[in-house]
Amino acid sequence: MTGLHGADLELLAVRGMGEIRPGDDLTALIADALAPLAPQDGDVVVVTSKVISKAEGRIRPADEREQAIDEESVRLVASRTHPGGVTRIVEHRTGLVLAAAGIDASNTDEGTILLLPVDSDASARAIAGGLRARFCAAIGVVVSDTLGRAWRVGQTDVAIGAAGIRVLEPLSGQLDASGRPLVVTAPAIADEIAGAADLVAGKADGVPVVLVRGMGRHVAALDEPGATRLVRAPEDDMFRLGADEAYREGYEAGRRDAAAPAAGQARMQA
Repeated sequence: MTGLHGADLELLAVRGMGEIRPGDDLTALIADALAPLAPQDGDVVVVTSKVISKAEGRIRPADEREQAIDEESVRLVASRTHPGGVTRIVEHRTGLVLAAAGIDASNTDEGTILLLPVDSDASARAIAGGLRARFCAAIGVVVSDTLGRAWRVGQTDVAIGAAGIRVLEPLSGQLDASGRPLVVTAPAIADEIAGAADLVAGKADGVPVVLVRGMGRHVAALDEPGATRLVRAPEDDMFRLGADEAYREGYEAGRRDAAAPAAGQARMQA
C-alpha cells in the first residue's frame, strides 16, 4: 500500500483487486482488498466509476460509441468540430453535464467502451452497506469519475455517486476566521474527496479504490442524499447552452419575433 499523509488527512491507495469482469461481486473484492487496512468508523472509500461499470456489464463495442452517446443523453448542451471529429457536451440521463455522456475507452479492453453506471448513488449504497456489514464500522463511499470544467483547463475527479456521507456542507450563516458572515459558501465535500483520492490513484496506475481517513465528521447514515444532490437544478442553471448554441437559439427567436408582426399585418390586409 502507498499513501499520502497530512496533519489531518490520510489517503491510501488500495491495490490487489485485479481486473474486474461483468458479474463480479465488487463489494466483496473491495472488502478483501481493504481488510489489511482495518477499516474503521469515519473512513471514506472512493471507488472509480469504471470498475462499477465493468462489474455491472456496462460495456459496449467501440464502434457503437456515437449510438451510446445518443442513448445515454437527454439534451445536447454544446458541440465543437475539431480535426479529430466532434466533441459533444451533453446532459446525461442522470443530470450530469459532461463530454460524450461520460463514455470512455481508457482502462478497458481493446475495442470496447465503458458507459457510466446505471445509478451511481445506488451502487454506492450497495457498496457502503456491504462494507459496513463486513467491518462493523460506519464507512462512507464516493463513486468518482473524471470531468472537465467549463472555465478551466484540465480535468479532475468529482463525485457522481455517494452513500453514507454528507456530500455538501452548507456554511451559510456561519462566520469566517475574521468574524464575517458566510453567505453562499457550501463546499462540495464529496467532490473534494474524489479529487484528493485521484492524486493517489492516478489515471494510469491501475488503482480503482482509495481509502480516505480524516473526513469522519462528514460520514453519515446510508439514507443521506447522494451525489445527485450536487447536480444543479435547471432553473438555477445560468449556462444551459454553449456559446454558439445560445447565440443560434437567440438569433432564431429574434427572427420569429420579427416575423410575427409582419404575418399579423398580412392577415389584417387580407
